Amino acid sequence: MSPREPEPQADDDAAPVEMLTALFEARGWDCEMVADDEMAGEVQGSWAKYQVRAIWRAADNVLQLMCLPDIRVTREKRVEAYELLSLVNEQMWLGHFDIWSNGDMLLYRHGALLGDDGMLSITQAQSLVENAIDECDRFYPAFQFVMWGDKSPRDALDAAMVDAMGEA
Repeated sequence: MSPREPEPQADDDAAPVEMLTALFEARGWDCEMVADDEMAGEVQGSWAKYQVRAIWRAADNVLQLMCLPDIRVTREKRVEAYELLSLVNEQMWLGHFDIWSNGDMLLYRHGALLGDDGMLSITQAQSLVENAIDECDRFYPAFQFVMWGDKSPRDALDAAMVDAMGEA
């Protein structure tokens, strides 16, 4: 955002990618406009830095938000990773985790259907990003337990949930 542009206010709506970019800039997070309909940024979570991407599809008024926790799924751990994905996704109300076939990267993905005007409020933008980060933080240990700790998917999820309940 240039110095002459005002920060978005709670009652201002904007095009989704512009609103998310303004949010990132206001929080001091690295971000860039990749295209008119796409932005990319980076956010420090509890466990790692997460790559955040947002893609706006105006034809459907859908904003897709992706958060990548930089966990690669090796071929040797693919079966366990998919089993864990299934268990993790049962726990979620918004969005889901998946393994991106292009690079075998774990990612969180959420598609937000916006209203007919295709605008995003600052409150919606904050909620979308915070939810993505929270979910990546919540399940990051479970994926690490499977990828590097040789735990079974059920044991990894149980251990991660106990750890998460113990955090204040």
